[in-house]
Amino acid sequence: MTSGPKLFKKVLVANRGEIAIRVFRALSEMQIGSVAVYSEADRLSWHLRYADEAHLIGPPPAAESYLNIERILEVARATGCQAVHPGYGFLAESHEFARACEDAGLVFIGPTAATIEAMGFKTRAKKIMMESGVPVIPGSDGAVKDAAAAKKIAGEIGYPVMIKASAGGGGKGMRIIRDPGEIDQAFRTASGEAESYFGNPEIFIEKFIERPRHIEVQILADNHGEVIYLGERECSLQRRYQKLIEETPSPAIDDKARRHIGETAVRAAKAADYRNAGTVEFILDPGGNFYFLEVNTRLQVEHPVTEFVTGIDLVKNQLRIASGFRLAYEQKDICPQGASIECRIYAEDPKNDFLPSLGKIRRLKNPEGPWVRVENYVYRGYEVPVYYDPLIAKVITWGEDRDAAIARMRRALGEYIIEGIETTIPFHMWVMRDEKFISGDFDTSYIDEHYSGSATRAHRQVPLEIAIIAASINAMETGGRAAGGTERQGSRWKDIARREGTGQ
Repeated sequence: MTSGPKLFKKVLVANRGEIAIRVFRALSEMQIGSVAVYSEADRLSWHLRYADEAHLIGPPPAAESYLNIERILEVARATGCQAVHPGYGFLAESHEFARACEDAGLVFIGPTAATIEAMGFKTRAKKIMMESGVPVIPGSDGAVKDAAAAKKIAGEIGYPVMIKASAGGGGKGMRIIRDPGEIDQAFRTASGEAESYFGNPEIFIEKFIERPRHIEVQILADNHGEVIYLGERECSLQRRYQKLIEETPSPAIDDKARRHIGETAVRAAKAADYRNAGTVEFILDPGGNFYFLEVNTRLQVEHPVTEFVTGIDLVKNQLRIASGFRLAYEQKDICPQGASIECRIYAEDPKNDFLPSLGKIRRLKNPEGPWVRVENYVYRGYEVPVYYDPLIAKVITWGEDRDAAIARMRRALGEYIIEGIETTIPFHMWVMRDEKFISGDFDTSYIDEHYSGSATRAHRQVPLEIAIIAASINAMETGGRAAGGTERQGSRWKDIARREGTGQ
């Protein structure tokens, strides 16, 4: 008689920052041993405090540390780990890393290397979806060899079209073309960019959908052929193809469309022989038609909004699935409640075209209260490094409906204090008060068309009367002269609290 599956005894997390902390928390609750890795730039990173042990893997540049496959596997073997969780970013969607884990006898907590590789090349993924009856955007059947072939296909499907890198992502290797005269230059530029960023110049072409919405569906798939969907997420608030705000459910679709897109995502996952947690992404056109975009073969940054409305811990399910357990849920068990929104907090200056803002965090106060979740890895005194992604935190709120979730996010952002660097908090506060966002009537062009740095500056202006009152209170509390002209003795504990802040 064979015994059933058992949870891992020890797992290495091949990542840093808030996602590493998120995984370590799940491992701790499941009583699974944990190993952290870090670069020299992250010697004081907070994610090290959450692991049972931590090991240096290289210098600050990611290529010499968090992307160093051999060094990470060396640590995993030396510490007796059975599995590796890649988080998101870095090696999370690297089929080479997944295969190296498999070859080293380690479980990669995610889909198989073959699935990651197939979904990583958009032309191959598109072909698989077409063969499985998943709707795709009209365009080339595969890679386009030159600009002349691109012109021919563009003429057949009609302008505008988009040239895209087959191995691309994050907006790199992409060009929108509205006129035949633009194709030659756009093809050369996109192909060169694809080669530079992804080491693969392969380009394909498809119809450009005007004013689309970006809708993604969270799926879970076990190693026994079962797949379920956990609702959709609205991800249309983007800047340069990078998401800034996500929410669930999407205000753009009704229950019938929600069920249809969810079932289509399950069909796509089965076609890709998908396992573990993943996301099937779609483009929704103004007419309500949706088309397959890609499969994200990892946990998403925005996974907490799905956890809020379903009550399902996605990271724990990743660990259970990778350990060999069957899904603990059937589709009929998934009944999302309420609405949830996530704001990504970046160390960027929204008043100055979102330029990176480096420096030391001198004060930090996280928002609190019911149905507010903050995931971060920074603390008072932390020096934001230049080497990595500027995402420093996420704020997630839940409400019984969308209006309640928005109101709670406004309140939470108003409580959030980060001093010493610029952040995107003012931008998010502006969005949460913007009538067009509140109405739910927006698409991927929303930020480009409605937001400017001056809008944030105007939003941050304080009425004169309030400024005078605040200045007076500050003068009194810091030991200035009171109205009667006598010296006011400040409270020592208030002075200490003011100096130290109330953050971490």
